[in-house]
Amino acid sequence: MQQIAPYFGYLASLALIIALLVNNDLKFRWYNTAGNIFFIIYALIIHAYPVLVTNLILLTINIVYLVRVYSKKEVFDLLEFKGEEKLVSKFLTFYQKDIYEYFPAFEPADMKDNLNFVIIRNLVIANIFSASVSPEGDAAVVLNYTVPKYRDYKVGRFIFEKERDTLFAKGVKRIVYKKAFNKQHGKFLKVMGFTIGKEEAGYAFIKSL
Repeated sequence: MQQIAPYFGYLASLALIIALLVNNDLKFRWYNTAGNIFFIIYALIIHAYPVLVTNLILLTINIVYLVRVYSKKEVFDLLEFKGEEKLVSKFLTFYQKDIYEYFPAFEPADMKDNLNFVIIRNLVIANIFSASVSPEGDAAVVLNYTVPKYRDYKVGRFIFEKERDTLFAKGVKRIVYKKAFNKQHGKFLKVMGFTIGKEEAGYAFIKSL
């Protein structure tokens, strides 16, 4: 067992390094938790009791935090907008660089005459959504951007599950993405239940409501 102990130490260090690099509080806690577990195993193998005690305490703190996050009741709301509001403009400008990582071709003018809304999470703008709805009911998404702090899939589930009736009322039958421009976005769409289908304009991620 002594021979494999260093590997757990390396894994613990790697997990803690990644925790410092992520830009999401929830991911930070999960990577910290993984690091604590690896350090605990490492400490048990080499009988490093100070390391063991420290990481047991840190693990407890992280678990308590995660339990509070997942059990906390949050308030979500959907508010429509036209696309020319100053607050929306300031939001798009502030997050412009990150938005282009997910929607590189997006321009604010693309929202004109679209179905546009923001998702409010505990009175904070967490997401901005814009899609062009065809007469057949296909909502071609030009923007569905969630700020880094709230990328825990709760916003997506709120839009596509809890607000399904709202989308139906707006004539939406399917949500369509022409392309996912990075792996994180593709992962999000798969978790949300989107499938890849052949569209006239090429492959797209599709979700029927």
